[in-house]
Amino acid sequence: MSRHEASPTTVQPASNHRPNACCFCWCCCCSCSWNEDRERAWRASRETKLESIPNCEACAKPTPEEVQGWAQSFDKLMKSPAGRNVFREFLRTEYSEENMLFWLACEELKTECNKHTIDEKARMIYEDYISILSPKEVSLDSRVREVINRKMQEPSSHTFDDAQLQIYTLMHRDSYPRFLNSAIYKSLLQTVSHSSSES
Repeated sequence: MSRHEASPTTVQPASNHRPNACCFCWCCCCSCSWNEDRERAWRASRETKLESIPNCEACAKPTPEEVQGWAQSFDKLMKSPAGRNVFREFLRTEYSEENMLFWLACEELKTECNKHTIDEKARMIYEDYISILSPKEVSLDSRVREVINRKMQEPSSHTFDDAQLQIYTLMHRDSYPRFLNSAIYKSLLQTVSHSSSES
């Protein structure tokens, strides 16, 4: 066979070409128009629901001692509103801000007493952070997901306790060490120390 002739194994009939064919994994198929429509709808609903979450928590400017304390323990960082804001800013640079948003939403849910409000907020948290359809889905193991799915039949203010602990542990082990070495934390530490020495 000369080099000008096409090999029969490389020629595909035009009729077999399907540009919008779905791939095997339905959840990550980008060429499927149904998937795109579904994602657009979820994004719109998520933006509406998350409007109530402020960009950051209201808090006073942290003291140098407070900022230094964040390096001593993750608990100190998470108990400080200013610490959570700075850590959340860092998580945003790592595209994992949903971990903090989920943790904060669970904390807020725990303060609720009204059954109707608990149901509403629990469903919102589920749709925004637990559902595999959500772009802000947090990383949870199958055991915790099963527990949540059972509890969602009768949601309570503690429906997401196991999941919240898992995400807290993930942030502690995974993101916190990088946060302490980040430019965001080091710059803040330098700024508060500098302003303290001037006053």
